[in-house]
Amino acid sequence: MTLKERITDDMKSAMRAKESARLGAIRLLLAAIKQKEVDERIELDDTGVLAIVEKLLKQRRDSITQYEAAKREDLASAERFEAELLSAYMPAQLSPDEIAAEVQGAIVATNASGAADMGKVMGVVKSRLAGRADMGEVSRQVKAALSR
Repeated sequence: MTLKERITDDMKSAMRAKESARLGAIRLLLAAIKQKEVDERIELDDTGVLAIVEKLLKQRRDSITQYEAAKREDLASAERFEAELLSAYMPAQLSPDEIAAEVQGAIVATNASGAADMGKVMGVVKSRLAGRADMGEVSRQVKAALSR
């Protein structure tokens, strides 16, 4: 079963259970997937769907930060619910040690030697860790490893 099929099945079960908040969040995700498919005239695979889930998750995290700063706990809690639902579709996240090992492997593979080679290393690491690690954390680790 593909990730897109799993999301569609979850939408159907949310409809049957009359869970309106969950249904709304899943419909939002499916709309983003459909928009991407229509815009680019392609059928998304699991990697493409994961990229959309990751993008929506990042938007939710940013919104939570903004709402908490504005002391709007009601809106922040709604965003937290959606972020939690979206997180369920992401693969298991790697630990910082596993990320560091991947970063070191990419540095060796690209023969990177300084901060100027960060783009090369990030290109390799991003394809390997797509959806399994926070790219902000990966970027920090790459920068730290290349500055030594």
